[in-house]
Amino acid sequence: MKQLSDKDIADMIGEDFTADDDSVKKSVRQSLHLSTRVPKPIEKTPEHITIDFHQHTEEEAWNMLIETVTSGARSATVITGASGILKQKFPQWMTQSIISPHIISFKPLNNGSFEIKIHKPKEG
Repeated sequence: MKQLSDKDIADMIGEDFTADDDSVKKSVRQSLHLSTRVPKPIEKTPEHITIDFHQHTEEEAWNMLIETVTSGARSATVITGASGILKQKFPQWMTQSIISPHIISFKPLNNGSFEIKIHKPKEG
């Protein structure tokens, strides 16, 4: 799109046109506080996330897992612990829950953690 020049604007309104001088522009910027309205930089989603279920309830662990799967990360290490309900539930969550369509694969790394591969989120 073409940026209008002062001459273009003067031609459109059919009168003499005087562009704002620098002092007017500066005062407008100050009154609008434009220097403080700089957008925050977009944080890039990490390719790999590690989450630890220790000291978390089943509901908290489930929410952490959903957040990880929908975050845009492509893989994750999930530490469930060597025993307990979360280690038992984890394979079920990977294969029989609402997040299972987002999971490419999962495999145990050791007795208390798993590696998961996550589908890339669909755009739009």
